[in-house]
Amino acid sequence: MPLTEPHDDNLDPDPVEQESVSEQVTGAHEAEPVLPEPVRQRIVALTATVLPGLPGDEVPVPLRRVAKFAPNRRARLGASMIAAQLTGDPLFRQRVATRVLTEAGDLGAAVVEGTAPAAADPVEVAALAYLARPAGWRDLIESSGAAVRAESDSAAVAELVREAEQRANRAEHDRTVARVEADKLRDELARVREELGQLREESRQLSRTLRETQGRERKATELLATERGRATRAAADVDAELRRVRARLAEAEAAAGVAKANAKEARSVDDARLWLLLETIGQAAVGLRRELALDPVLKLPADFVAESCAETTGANASADTRARDTDDPARLDQLLALPRAHLVVDGYNVTKRGFGEMSLEQQRKRLITGLGGIAAQTGDEVTVVFDGAERIHGLPPTPRGVRVLFSRKGETADELIRRLVRAEPSGRPVVVVSSDREVADGVRRHGAYPLGADSLLRRLARS
Repeated sequence: MPLTEPHDDNLDPDPVEQESVSEQVTGAHEAEPVLPEPVRQRIVALTATVLPGLPGDEVPVPLRRVAKFAPNRRARLGASMIAAQLTGDPLFRQRVATRVLTEAGDLGAAVVEGTAPAAADPVEVAALAYLARPAGWRDLIESSGAAVRAESDSAAVAELVREAEQRANRAEHDRTVARVEADKLRDELARVREELGQLREESRQLSRTLRETQGRERKATELLATERGRATRAAADVDAELRRVRARLAEAEAAAGVAKANAKEARSVDDARLWLLLETIGQAAVGLRRELALDPVLKLPADFVAESCAETTGANASADTRARDTDDPARLDQLLALPRAHLVVDGYNVTKRGFGEMSLEQQRKRLITGLGGIAAQTGDEVTVVFDGAERIHGLPPTPRGVRVLFSRKGETADELIRRLVRAEPSGRPVVVVSSDREVADGVRRHGAYPLGADSLLRRLARS
């Protein structure tokens, strides 16, 4: 039972306590035995295991801090202090032995009796004997140490045997590799010898070829000298022919000068004839105008189409399909530079593409104002067409040269644009600005020039 509990002197003493007291009395001056390292580590491990289970007053002061360590750190960090306390404090060793023997069970009882089972671990027996110290405990430690040393020696011998076997295996492997490498080298040597024979045969063939080539080179040199002589004679003939050609060229240039003078004179005659013909045509046109009594017109073809659209009412909006022929404003400038050009604009198609964030009234006003600038710059006829989807009130003043039309009820702006194009005489340049593919295809069939809405928007932005 634990030594810390009270007990009467009449009770039988604990065998471990009795041996410990006997050791203190009779063997206090005997030196501690030299323990094998595995035995020492096992003693420290057993003590570290039972150390937290001891009451606080039974734990020596130096080991109280160690008792609070984690189990895996207790034996590793406190080994030296635990060994010192076990050596110098027999009472602490007795308390540890009591708990360790209790946990060891039958093996602990056998060690207390001074015997060790044959199948027991000698390290465990030596550790228990050191802590319990029964009669003959030094012999138990000595016999256990001899067994541990024997095991160590056996392990060392086994390790040496294993290393010898490994070295033998490596040597056998090296010999096998050497034989394989030797076979490879013999094969490589045979191949090199075969290639050497082929190279020697090729060298003999090349030597024959070289001798033949040198012979042909000598013949070619002789032929070259012969051809050089011929080339020299041919060059002399060419020089003579060149002088004759130059002489003929001088004669031809003189003849060309005379022909040029004659052509200039003939062109003057042709110019006079052409001027007379144009003058005759002009006078004939004046006579024809006088003959037909044609007065200057006050209305243009588009004005007649505009009169038919005088009363505009709501109609369905046209499809929102887009047609892009070309969006280059330079192309628009080229077409507007043609004489008497007529610019027809698909109004909402342009405004919704360029400034659709505005209201319809603001869109119409901005477009009509920009077209007024174009009409003033070019002097061309400008017509802008809007869908008559609702009654329009409060139109801004129309700039000079700009005609504003709205489609009639049941008619779209696309149809009105096509009527405007058909009303123009054949040959007059009509430019239609719309990104609607159907509009572009329709006016192109009637001889108009379709352009995309972006071309006009860029032209307006530039203005």
